[in-house]
Amino acid sequence: MTAGADRTTTPARAGFLVRLRGSRLLRSRSATVGLAILVFWLVVAIGAPWIAPYDPTAIDFAASADPSPSAAHWLGTDAIGRDLLSRIIFGARTTFLVIPLSVFSAFLVGAIAGLAGGWYGGWTDTILARAGDVMLAFPALVLYIILITTFGPSLWNIVIAVTLTYAPGVARLMRGQVLAVKGLEYVLAARAAGESPIYIMAAEILPNVGTPLIVDLCLRTGYAVILVGTLGFLGLGLPPPTPDWGGMVVEGVNLMTIYPHIALLPAAAVTSVVVACNLLADGFRETAR
Repeated sequence: MTAGADRTTTPARAGFLVRLRGSRLLRSRSATVGLAILVFWLVVAIGAPWIAPYDPTAIDFAASADPSPSAAHWLGTDAIGRDLLSRIIFGARTTFLVIPLSVFSAFLVGAIAGLAGGWYGGWTDTILARAGDVMLAFPALVLYIILITTFGPSLWNIVIAVTLTYAPGVARLMRGQVLAVKGLEYVLAARAAGESPIYIMAAEILPNVGTPLIVDLCLRTGYAVILVGTLGFLGLGLPPPTPDWGGMVVEGVNLMTIYPHIALLPAAAVTSVVVACNLLADGFRETAR
């Protein structure tokens, strides 16, 4: 690329990178709190085998008669005597495995489709846009249920379900961002310099549309936590006895009036991750101003 083109494109790209500097992001109280919550759960997920006091599938038959918190089980047990604290801890491992895989896959597929449609236009854009519209026409939860009931509950089927439901929205956002910048000077300069479309999309367009995508990533991660938890609540999540926060909530619903902690504690874990993702999204939004 020519020196003139470098002068045209570098400030825009550098400006985006400056916005993402950790020191500036951490000045946002929302981002700090959200990041702290996510780091806490990530540490819990990684250290689950060493932190959890019991095997999450082990049954204490004596405790099943009274699942209330006790010296042996700090948060009590579930209805069949499994330690609730251990299951919440291992449930974090499940969440932080399924959710990142699912959301990353959705963003990878959606970003590629949006870049291709926005850049090339024509039939490429039409076909990709119509395919996305068909997917968006299905309510997310309905599509989840169709996929999971057809192919069965498993980690990879949940990843595929999240990818298919979220990728069209990501593609639409990416396409709009590409259309907004593809006519700007730094992109035109790169084209005039003979750069390939792949290079222009990766090096010139992506860095300058990253802020809306990162905000959307944070929000969709929170939505994915809710949806995966809903699948577990409906009995369509990971097969038992795998600790799953959504599945743990439904296990305690019938005992809400007597032992509300069985359902409320895993529900609080889900809520904390969703709130953290929203706070982090607010922090990125503040940083980009």
